[in-house]
Amino acid sequence: MHTPTIVLVHGAFADAASWAPVTRELLDRGHTVLVPPVYNRSLAEDGASIRAFAEQIDGPVVLAGHSYGGAVITVAGAADNVVGLVFVSGYVLEEGESLGQLQGGFPDSDLAANLVSTPYPIAGAEDGTDVSVKVEAFPPVFAEGVDPRTAQVLAVSQRPLTGAAFGEPASVAAWKTTPGWGIVSADDRTINPDVERFGYERAGLRNVVELPAPHLVMHTHPQDVADVIETAVRETTTD
Repeated sequence: MHTPTIVLVHGAFADAASWAPVTRELLDRGHTVLVPPVYNRSLAEDGASIRAFAEQIDGPVVLAGHSYGGAVITVAGAADNVVGLVFVSGYVLEEGESLGQLQGGFPDSDLAANLVSTPYPIAGAEDGTDVSVKVEAFPPVFAEGVDPRTAQVLAVSQRPLTGAAFGEPASVAAWKTTPGWGIVSADDRTINPDVERFGYERAGLRNVVELPAPHLVMHTHPQDVADVIETAVRETTTD
């Protein structure tokens, strides 16, 4: 049997630890799981990085992307050995569409009023701009429902997203040629849940599960998230 390797792709304002409860659940179920870093420097670079990571895996791959990670796997999923895409509280972009364009069609979430920008140096060029979530707003907006002590740690260990990424168009939409599954976080205060619903419906995903969950659904509903990923693996496993 050719069973896919699961690659979990984190989003903005987070790192691989955001997937930890689901990683543990999938490992306990006997799956092969990898959780690479996403550098959050640009959609093109992040998509290329995750695509290269997937292409180095011997055999089929299912990519699961959370939040901005959904946009990343929209691009990275064009790799020949990617056989499934799972969008978790995620952005599903059309080819040529940016995060800002997709979000712009819907009312702002609570995140918009709780972002801070800081410069970061770029060798030989003007400084870039990093965007992160206000530390004090992170638990209620980004990590609502997560254990307060864990949320506090996540708040002070964010991986910012470069501001330029919000306006960068997707070079490809892998969901057009690769089957996909989706999870809507109905209580999401970081991404308007209607953004998730719209993207999933437009992409014609095989199955969409809606959970009464906040943005970090991987922490509050790890078994449910693992179930959807496991379904994607099962349905893309070949003889």
